[in-house]
Amino acid sequence: MEQEDIWDADAARRYDTPGTGMFAPEVLGPAVDRLALLAGGGAALEFAIGTGRVAVPLAGRGVPVTGIELSRPMVEQLRTKADEATIPVIIGDMATTAAPGDYTLVYLVFNTVANLLTQTEQVECFRNAARHLGPGGRFVIELWVPELRKLPPGQPAVVCQSEPGYILLDTYDTLRQHVVSHHFHFDGTKQAELFRTPHRYIWPAELDLMAQLAGFELESRHADWDGAEFTAESRSHVSVYRIPPSQ
Repeated sequence: MEQEDIWDADAARRYDTPGTGMFAPEVLGPAVDRLALLAGGGAALEFAIGTGRVAVPLAGRGVPVTGIELSRPMVEQLRTKADEATIPVIIGDMATTAAPGDYTLVYLVFNTVANLLTQTEQVECFRNAARHLGPGGRFVIELWVPELRKLPPGQPAVVCQSEPGYILLDTYDTLRQHVVSHHFHFDGTKQAELFRTPHRYIWPAELDLMAQLAGFELESRHADWDGAEFTAESRSHVSVYRIPPSQ
């Protein structure tokens, strides 16, 4: 499954769920608040900007936002909300593509760093972020914690979510640190719709080493955008990495 094939026109059309899910105010609001604060009056660059879920409200807060995005259909959906002058977007992958301009913040949200399916690509993503930042600049990643404790020995799959009309099933390849999320949507008919997304999961300690290789230091890690304490039971984290200020 290539990322360009996954995030096609149909996926882009279905992606936005205004007011619910990842677009719910209680989910989106704290993320935008924190990112606006971390930008510190400078410009922000979003890797995998998608349809502008975060970028549009962040730009509305007065933060200049530029994006990098691999999927043209996702950008076309973004263009229904903001034009190129308001939120410029460069088409390309987040591990290698450069964006013109000066930035105080690069951010990558909602687990999307895991869309890069090799450790090499993930390290290059950190290095690409570092190339866009000066001393004191920050790279923010929102990422889930791998839930392998839920996986019984010999069982390669686990049900992550089950609710009326929807089941999320994850299948694991622990040798390669790969997981495929299978999203089943169904109604009262005999038919179900399947949407699959592959990921390479990353442990927090591995993520910190990737950051170190790119010249970052860990500034903070919380369990959510509101700043809750990160513990052994946390299911996700918001990690802020910083290029050390010049001496």
